[in-house]
Amino acid sequence: MTDYIRLKKGLDLPIAGSPDPVIKKDVISDVIAIKPTDFKGLVPRLLVKEGDAVLVGSPIFCSKVDPRIQFTSPVSGTVAEVVRGEKRKLLEIRITNDKQQTAVRFEAPAAEKATREQVRDLLLQSGLWACLKQRPYGILAKPEDEPKAIFVSGFNSAPLAADLDFVAKEELQAIQAGINALNKLTTGGVHLGLHQSNHASTPLHKLDNVKIHVFSGPHPSGNVGIQIHHVAPIQKGEVVWTVGLHQLIFIGRLFLNGACDFSQLVAVTGPRANKPAYVKAVVGMPMQAIADQATADAEGLQAGCPVRFISGNVLTGTNVGANGFLSFFDNQVTLITEGNYYEMFGWAKPFRCKKFSFSRSYFSWLTPKKQYAMDSNLNGGERAFVLSGYYEKVLPMHIYPVYLLKAILAGNIDKMEMFGIYEVIEEDLALCEYICPSKIEVQDIVSKGIDMMIKEMA
Repeated sequence: MTDYIRLKKGLDLPIAGSPDPVIKKDVISDVIAIKPTDFKGLVPRLLVKEGDAVLVGSPIFCSKVDPRIQFTSPVSGTVAEVVRGEKRKLLEIRITNDKQQTAVRFEAPAAEKATREQVRDLLLQSGLWACLKQRPYGILAKPEDEPKAIFVSGFNSAPLAADLDFVAKEELQAIQAGINALNKLTTGGVHLGLHQSNHASTPLHKLDNVKIHVFSGPHPSGNVGIQIHHVAPIQKGEVVWTVGLHQLIFIGRLFLNGACDFSQLVAVTGPRANKPAYVKAVVGMPMQAIADQATADAEGLQAGCPVRFISGNVLTGTNVGANGFLSFFDNQVTLITEGNYYEMFGWAKPFRCKKFSFSRSYFSWLTPKKQYAMDSNLNGGERAFVLSGYYEKVLPMHIYPVYLLKAILAGNIDKMEMFGIYEVIEEDLALCEYICPSKIEVQDIVSKGIDMMIKEMA
């Protein structure tokens, strides 16, 4: 039976640059990069060296804590460079693409007939175990655990996010195979969240062997953490796994074809994107491959304002720069203007028709359908952290976000547990950071709290 869950709190950012449902081009990159830093809590061990030949599905690095968890190459070619940071921290493994896409072959059983051990072992061997995240904490799932359920969000409510119906319409067979496989890993079933606006028309409603939940409301209703909170809240000692829809497609392709296929549709979006649309690329795509889709000038600003390349969306994505690479879990690139310009009088201007305000400081509330060319300008600096009541207006969870954040800042483990640290990761409180009148780096605080919990509760 389908559940209907109505969420009233949240905020859909009216940012310009939504992608048209067309595939603009196939991106065949000369070099791609896999970044161990994409995987929270991972301590990597390098398995290759510069000059080694690799295939699609060849192990590149593994977890030092559990060497069974491997991370494999999305292309065939040669290891071009191993990039390290301070204290020789492993940052990137860059691979030269031979453009042949020769893949390692795996013995893949039929997903609906496989045993739990067969599914687990195949995901570990192929490197696709990395697609599974564990809640609490948003870290890599542990192969020895059995989660109480596995959650997939069938819609993405984040600003300018890829339309998952468009992404999924040609991949239903792979999605179904992925669901059949993941059902072997839990007795609690696979749960799929759909949005009320199109749950009857989306191709995802035809899937079998899955429990469907329908949500209504603005962002962050599409966050899988919000959906878990309203369907199966996480208590201390419980584990829930999550997987993104495009990673579920990777898993399904593996069981259908016996080989890894990391190709995906990537939405190129944002106010600085020239005709926002989709490109077909692989995990680790370089930003240089889409640099031609960035407009030269910013609306209303002087010529030559630089573009910020964000892997992901404007709320939770990473500023990777024009020479960076797409992160493993992202299927969106957002192009916005760098907010490094000075604005005379700032917020004190009497009229700011081109600025959006959640608090109605400007007149944007009079034009609710208008879209804005938002940029990265903070419009002020960090101030005292006060109780304003704003966070609760955009967080559809039964927790007290300000008290949770202050418990993290105080390092109080008991209070962190009391106020819901097991239920959130950084993305769930991203809107709180966006609307915060004190300019508090909320996501960074949550990240430090999760790191503290992992260290103290290990």
